[in-house]
Amino acid sequence: MITGFNVGLFAKLPVTKNIGLQPEIYYSTKGSEVTYNNLFANVTARFKVNYLEVPLRLMMNITQNFNVHVGPYATIMVSGKATNQSNVSLSDYERALKIPDYNQLDAGIEAVVGIDIGALSIGARYNYGLTKVGKERTFFGTNYTFPDASNSVMTLYIGIALN
Repeated sequence: MITGFNVGLFAKLPVTKNIGLQPEIYYSTKGSEVTYNNLFANVTARFKVNYLEVPLRLMMNITQNFNVHVGPYATIMVSGKATNQSNVSLSDYERALKIPDYNQLDAGIEAVVGIDIGALSIGARYNYGLTKVGKERTFFGTNYTFPDASNSVMTLYIGIALN
């Protein structure tokens, strides 16, 4: 698990008394820690990737203050960094990710539970990416995807309504 942050804007667009749409746009950090233990290396790498994210969720008010949301999201990778977390001096590195080497676009689904208290919103969001972070490559005739992972993120949030 890697900790990060996100910051952005959202709007609540009512459709009926208890149902609405909630579009958002925010800057989000995601990442993972991956251990490679094979014939060539025993290394732990940490990837931190920054995205511009745009979700659109259907929101349902269960009670006056408690709500649940579900819907799709899309992201575009804006930057990233990989670091070595191992004690292997031969592979010490910290480098910026070369964005074209990764899938710049990600899309997925997310679910949210939230509580609204006046202008304050508190909740938890889980999003699951449907796209691999890494692109497929070929090495000595063998296809592989690096990193072979999808984004899977749990976010705790606090929001303030400006209306």
